Amino acid sequence: MGRYRADAVVRGGVVAAMTGALVAGVPASAGAAGPGGYGFDPAGRALSAATTTSAAGLLEPGGTYRSALPAEGRTYYRLALDARSTAYVAVTAVPPSGAQVAVTDGIRVALQDADGHYCSTDTASVGAARSPRPVTAWGTREADDGRPSCQDAGTYYVVVERLRSSSSSSSVSSSFSSAWELELTAAVEAPLKEAGPTTAPGTETSASTPPLAGPARKRPGGNGFAGAAVVGQGVWSDSLTPGRTLFYKVPVDWGQRLSVTAELGSAPDDASGLVAGALGLSLYNPARVPVDDATASYGGSQKTAALDDLPPVRYRNRYAVHDEVSGMRFAGTYYLAVHLSERVAERFGAGPFDLTLRVRVGGAERQPGPGYAGESTPADTFRVTDEERRAAALGGGGFAGGVTGGAPGGADAGGGTAMKVLAAGGIGAGTLLLAVLGGWTLVARRRAGSAAAQTRVSAQNPTA
Repeated sequence: MGRYRADAVVRGGVVAAMTGALVAGVPASAGAAGPGGYGFDPAGRALSAATTTSAAGLLEPGGTYRSALPAEGRTYYRLALDARSTAYVAVTAVPPSGAQVAVTDGIRVALQDADGHYCSTDTASVGAARSPRPVTAWGTREADDGRPSCQDAGTYYVVVERLRSSSSSSSVSSSFSSAWELELTAAVEAPLKEAGPTTAPGTETSASTPPLAGPARKRPGGNGFAGAAVVGQGVWSDSLTPGRTLFYKVPVDWGQRLSVTAELGSAPDDASGLVAGALGLSLYNPARVPVDDATASYGGSQKTAALDDLPPVRYRNRYAVHDEVSGMRFAGTYYLAVHLSERVAERFGAGPFDLTLRVRVGGAERQPGPGYAGESTPADTFRVTDEERRAAALGGGGFAGGVTGGAPGGADAGGGTAMKVLAAGGIGAGTLLLAVLGGWTLVARRRAGSAAAQTRVSAQNPTA
């Protein structure tokens, strides 16, 4: 996938004539659901897609931004970094619904310093399902990684461009030539108080963990990172229609191990055929960095897609070569995205199809994390709070975390789930308002107490 590898060459391209209108701005409805039903962060700020570094708009750590990517050419965004922190930028591209896409159609994201040196490159594509879906690639500036470049404080640039297969390049389809909308986030991880080992932990040998059994609890998925539905260990169910992507999030603490399986239910007996890569399951860490993915072809009978055996969350995992190890580098909210290919509708109808998500979080006894020398941005991104643990245990409760901009909590913050339940129960508007305000006050107090406690613990914790 190209993660952590510096790439000396980025594909060139001539910016299409439509880019001029694109650079002038992005759609005005920056908080509305976009193409493919993707739920953009309603607090996201519009940011123009610049075609030169001199015109690049600033990405502030902790912010979420909405932009757009033309079919041809590069777009640039700017970061201002210090010399000690590690920075992460995640770019989610959303093709229009019904777009004709090939396996390798996707995006490339590179991070460069002010002298044009590559700090990292990464690619993401729609994959074997050949179905338009949100794809996420990322860039990083790793502090103190031993390289001569990308270590100084100053200006850095995020370079984003489309990847096109030969079949797409020869196509005159308006769906491909149209812009893909983007959601960008930036996060900064504070340095450690004391330097620790710079090698990955040894490989652990353990038996594969079987998926959880038992009855499923209904838990509707969200339509984007910002609105992802929180789940903890358990068996969860929802319905999924072809072309849609559901988002969930799972708090995973230091020393804990995550195991996830997605199961697609059977189709009606009179259906037949086979759709390659129909079910897709992807895992992203708290910085929205892609960690692992799994796919399953669908022929009408129930099918499962399971993530690889993932290691316990440890700071030192970042020094590993493989993505599924290096991505499990910090505690926090991990994201799950489940996609069902649009092509399933051609063989098996419009659905909806039953989805079962089996989530196991091993290692009940939390381990101490590294001693950070300062606060990361956004706050609470690289740790699990008491509020998150309670929400995961209940399978919801209005928690929404992760890398978001604007008001803390994202789309579901402030008791969004509770508001829906109260409204459905027929409680009057005055009672509902009092209940919501009381909930906000309680959450604010818990958040403040959790932050104070975390500060005291962090000062004593050794390096993980």
